[in-house]
Amino acid sequence: MYTRHDSRRLIQPFVAIIGGGPAGLMAAEALSQSGVRVDVYDAMPSVGRKFLMAGKGGMNITHSEAYDIFLSRYGKRSGVIKPILDAFGSDQLIKWLRDLGVETFIGSSGRVFPTDMKAAPLLRAWLHRLRETGVNFHMRHRWQGWSETGELIFLTPQGEKSIRADATVLALGGGSWSKLGTDGVWVDCLVNRNIPVAPLRPSNCGFETAWSDRFREAFAGQAVKSVAVSVSAGGISHPLNGEFTITQYGVEGSLIYAFSAQLREQIDVTGQGLMLLDLLPETELQALIKKLSRPRGKNSLANFLRKSAGIKGVKAALLRELADADDYRDMHRLAAKIKALPIRLTATRPLDEAISSAGGVMFEALDDCLMLKDLPGVFCAGEMLDWEAPTGGYLLTACFASGFAAGHGVLEWLGDLDSCEL
Repeated sequence: MYTRHDSRRLIQPFVAIIGGGPAGLMAAEALSQSGVRVDVYDAMPSVGRKFLMAGKGGMNITHSEAYDIFLSRYGKRSGVIKPILDAFGSDQLIKWLRDLGVETFIGSSGRVFPTDMKAAPLLRAWLHRLRETGVNFHMRHRWQGWSETGELIFLTPQGEKSIRADATVLALGGGSWSKLGTDGVWVDCLVNRNIPVAPLRPSNCGFETAWSDRFREAFAGQAVKSVAVSVSAGGISHPLNGEFTITQYGVEGSLIYAFSAQLREQIDVTGQGLMLLDLLPETELQALIKKLSRPRGKNSLANFLRKSAGIKGVKAALLRELADADDYRDMHRLAAKIKALPIRLTATRPLDEAISSAGGVMFEALDDCLMLKDLPGVFCAGEMLDWEAPTGGYLLTACFASGFAAGHGVLEWLGDLDSCEL
């Protein structure tokens, strides 16, 4: 159905990019700047909708931490992500933004933001540059797969439309936030072509737990700040400081998202995920025991905990919710619970509520240039690949980088580069 181009260069190759998020747009830029005709197709009325939503609370574009630590954020997939980030990582992304006229700064957490903290000006400048290099955009074009003769089929407001391209980049996103266009319906199109696709699962998501009605009614929506969470993974505990939010159904927030992969896997294997909450990460256990062993005098236990250890508000409520009566009768036991309060999680929240998704096209189905081995000329990029990462700039960086890799992979396949070494 597909044939590799021979050594004769096409006068002006035509590449179809399906998906107008960061990965698709970056592939479009790599190709259009090399003289390739590029058309971008997207099911939504405009491109970059999830990108714009991600920037609503401040556009966290990447992270400034050391590269080896940065790479470790991709977990089990760090090995296959590494060559992609080697070619276009955090430093290259920041330089690319500067060339686009977008200056950045590093926040106190090490996260990198545009100086105006907004996604919309960045996207406008980028789209302007893409149009100047000849990129065409086709909105409300929902990809339906391929015809028997290899043409791309789209459903449009004017009816079905067929396109024949010299190469195709699929950058269709994952399965979260379907209202923004990333609905995962592409999975069937690839599975029907015998492309191995790992099931799409929630990532950077909330988790459910069985709060008491009293606790839920009083504290749902409240943030739990200045705490640390650890999750046992492979016998090793990985603590991380931050904050999260109590919800009607359980917990959510950046500190929870950082452990979503481990917690999801625990639930898959054992039926529950266990996170340990340190309510006082700045206080060592022995120092806390010493504080709690002082005479209480006429203070109630609640007042004593507030005055001696600063346990109050939602922290005090969490301790009361999850510790038992015996813990409160023994200050050593209570101190241990304050430092490692177990929260048992029973399920992830639905995929459509998640910030991102795990699963997707398996890397084993791709060559080093992100081309599908069984569909020559078809490349994949972005969140539709089988990787995941926590929030903090890691998601966007890998989407940009994989789009860059796919774009250069197409150029190599078309014969415009000598090799696919990026």
